[in-house]
Amino acid sequence: MGQVMAKALIVGGGIAGDMLALLLERDGWLVTVAEIAPALRTGGQTVDLRGDSREVLDNAGLLGKALECLVPQRGAAWIDAKGRPLAKMPVEAFDGKGLVSKEELLRTDLARIIHEAAGPGVTHRFGETVEALEDQESGVLARFRSGDEEVFDLIVGADGAHSRVRALRFGPEERFRKPLGLAHAWFTLDEKPGTPSLDGWFLMHNAPGRRAVAARPGHAGQQEIGMTFGADTLPPRGDRDARFALLERTFVDVGWRTREFLDAAAVASDFSLDTLDQVTMPAWHDGRVVLVGDSAWCASPLSGLGTALALRGAEELASALRETGNRLPAALAAFESAMRPRVASAQQLPPGRVAAAAPKTKWGIRVNAWVMRAVQSNLLRPLMKRAFAATEHGRESASAM
Repeated sequence: MGQVMAKALIVGGGIAGDMLALLLERDGWLVTVAEIAPALRTGGQTVDLRGDSREVLDNAGLLGKALECLVPQRGAAWIDAKGRPLAKMPVEAFDGKGLVSKEELLRTDLARIIHEAAGPGVTHRFGETVEALEDQESGVLARFRSGDEEVFDLIVGADGAHSRVRALRFGPEERFRKPLGLAHAWFTLDEKPGTPSLDGWFLMHNAPGRRAVAARPGHAGQQEIGMTFGADTLPPRGDRDARFALLERTFVDVGWRTREFLDAAAVASDFSLDTLDQVTMPAWHDGRVVLVGDSAWCASPLSGLGTALALRGAEELASALRETGNRLPAALAAFESAMRPRVASAQQLPPGRVAAAAPKTKWGIRVNAWVMRAVQSNLLRPLMKRAFAATEHGRESASAM
């Protein structure tokens, strides 16, 4: 009789969850991925292929496919209410290690590439999540929302900053959430005749009151839109009307293309709105349950490192399991030991990062534009190159904001 294969349940089919599923399957695990969305999620910001992101994808044999999906990028520009440039940072800035890289792809394409790489040892259950987790002698019994039950050797929560696995096993979200004082909406705008061209630029417009709107290139015929504003809490996630009403009230008097963006948000199939938070936890594992990605350590989009940490975390967890022969206590401890320094570094946002994403006053907006010009000067450029290189583990191009 053949050896019984270890079984893992991964809750959350995003970047961290699907990458981990792929790696565990290659190591001989039978993997079930429960994703509450009805299908693979679309939308999200642009991800660059530097540092950890590039290395992990290369190790997994997926870098080539990612490089086939690059979005043309010329750089980032800060503009006024009439679309006139206040500052620019081309992709060539800092030897390609600045805010925007030439090698960037949409998160939706990266998610698809990882998802499609999975083999027959991975089963995806869309429209599904867990309602309860119960320790048993032989593993953990997972009770699914559908009513099904199954025992697994390992349970992984990869279900994001609002993780259900974390709530079930470690406690309420409020215990681990650190709000940064901003909220962010992102969605895709389908271009129409007359839609202004971005010409490869990631354009950002700031308005007083911690409000920012941005547009960047997406797939052909599309633009990826972001709208940032000051907030610690939002209307309930299920109250779509209240959330759109909040956006309307917040941005009604903002210039540039904001009215166009508000109209597009109301019909976008991938519209998403959330607060920008960090998640800090004293431990990421308990028994046979472990968290990975934003569920464990969300650094917020302001860090630019969410995808890189998700990919590296998946690789480190799979590696720890492999190297310990799937001995869970030792593997999960080794995983935490490997990831803690990276997470701690990523969560240390540069001074003024929140204010730079959404300045409060007209003066702050002018200062921010001046800073973006000044750091590219002959005097400061060498210093900034060292700073970018020191923090480069595969940023999501600055960009989120």
